[in-house]
Amino acid sequence: MERPDLSELSKKLSYEFNNQDLLDEALRHSSFVNEQAGTQLCDNERLEFLGDAVLNLVIGHLLIHRFPGLKEGDLSRMRSNLVNESQVASIARSLDLGSFVLLGRGEFLTNGREKNSILANTFEAVIASVYLDGGYDAAFGIIEKSFLSHFVSDGKPAVNYDYKTKIQELMQTGQGAKPVYNVIDETGPDHEKIFKVVLSVNTIHTEGCGKSKKLAEQDAARKALDLLMNNK
Repeated sequence: MERPDLSELSKKLSYEFNNQDLLDEALRHSSFVNEQAGTQLCDNERLEFLGDAVLNLVIGHLLIHRFPGLKEGDLSRMRSNLVNESQVASIARSLDLGSFVLLGRGEFLTNGREKNSILANTFEAVIASVYLDGGYDAAFGIIEKSFLSHFVSDGKPAVNYDYKTKIQELMQTGQGAKPVYNVIDETGPDHEKIFKVVLSVNTIHTEGCGKSKKLAEQDAARKALDLLMNNK
């Protein structure tokens, strides 16, 4: 498998690594390493473990700062919504992270680059690599920038919204077209299916992915809502 140009990923992250080996490790899925007989390569699972902790810490930091009046239960719920697999995978897609991850032949052939689990875990591993290379502030900056669109300016977190309901309300208020959701693809085994859904509303068409039709529809609705709000 051809080695991806990691300089492009560094540009997307707006971060230059001092130790490039850390980023290399963050992008190695276990399926790839398992096929490299006779090498001492490490997969990204240890970095994923650390990155999960760093991500939760930074999101907690951001929530405490942005919403000083909220109680612990609400903060925990908001953090869980922000760092769930679907949300993190969506952020990984915005960085085109799937094109950089190294996969074994089996995962590659089953469209592993689009699997939420692989994308989310790789993003966490990349965050850990930044944390180890540049410290907390470097990781904080990337996470804050990546999750910025998941907050709104009126003092409420965007993750509190049911995106499908929000778009429906928006269309009813503006007398727009009714949102239409269509499943266009199902991949993977029964226990790990990935659904792809296309949402059409007015002139906007977005595609969402998820482990269920409902999650895929919410992902598509979130993307459409971003476009609708930006076009206002």
